Amino acid sequence: MDRTIAVDRVEDILSVFGSFDQNLHIIENEYNVRVTDRDSELHITGEAENVAPAEKAVEGLLTLAARGEVIDEQKVRYILNMIRDGREDRIGELGGDVVCITAKGRPVKPKTLGQKTYVRAIQEHTVTLGIGPAGTGKTYLAVAAAVAAFRDKRVNRIILTRPAVEAGERLGFLPGDLQSKVDPYLRPLYDALFDMLGPETYNKYLEKGNIEVAPLAYMRGRTLDDSFIILDEAQNTSREQMKMFLTRLGFNSKIVITGDVTQIDLPADKVSGLKEAVRVLDGVEDIAICRLTGADVVRHVLVQKIIAAYEAFEKKTSPDPRPAGNRHNRRRP
Repeated sequence: MDRTIAVDRVEDILSVFGSFDQNLHIIENEYNVRVTDRDSELHITGEAENVAPAEKAVEGLLTLAARGEVIDEQKVRYILNMIRDGREDRIGELGGDVVCITAKGRPVKPKTLGQKTYVRAIQEHTVTLGIGPAGTGKTYLAVAAAVAAFRDKRVNRIILTRPAVEAGERLGFLPGDLQSKVDPYLRPLYDALFDMLGPETYNKYLEKGNIEVAPLAYMRGRTLDDSFIILDEAQNTSREQMKMFLTRLGFNSKIVITGDVTQIDLPADKVSGLKEAVRVLDGVEDIAICRLTGADVVRHVLVQKIIAAYEAFEKKTSPDPRPAGNRHNRRRP
């Protein structure tokens, strides 16, 4: 079977094909088809059941390319997953508004539908909980939203915090001043801020007090007005720490809490403050709970496979939660 797609702009074909046709090879290998370019037309050849989804993928990518979206391997694979899940009608929702411009002039945009929902929740709610595995952009997008709010003068301060679980919050055992003590725990937050602002601008705002990066233990007793506050790695907070942090919220402030409930480093007898907060705050007005999944991972494609492998392994090895006497009981009609 052969299907033909007419293309208005040659630039869109080049964008969809990618460097050395790398994007094209992904589609061809996925569906066992052949895609060729002749006279501003794309021809897809193969078995009928394979050509149909390949055509959807190519048309979706062409739509995004026509809008000026960058087509890379991650975007191609994400669209293939959408087609596999029967969500090809939502491909047009990808891309969209820029959250922030980095110091090097690069636009920061949500790359998946889950990320788009997450960014919208941050913009529209006072408190947002972003929960998901590594690589889903939870922290990076939150920092981008914070920098955007600060640049627009919607807030006066950006406050980034994280529990220092490995040191048991007893940072005095580490050498140096407070900043050098907490640096190892807060490095991911620094990296995101450096990317958004550049080192010089970051240091200027840090000296003026417009940016504060501190461990969670130093939040106690404070009320934070006109601030954008991000709590990262919140799965490692205790229930007391989480309640303490949430009650720091002041007027004209916004809170974003991020974490991965599959990577809890607390002692086995301690309840994760993030897991409890999800249950307690579900349904509370002006609080959004966003759950990102492996499909929203925007790192190396292997990260998605690693996450999926661990999820499958944990399901296989986790004990049956039902009491022993009930495991073989069946509901009678």
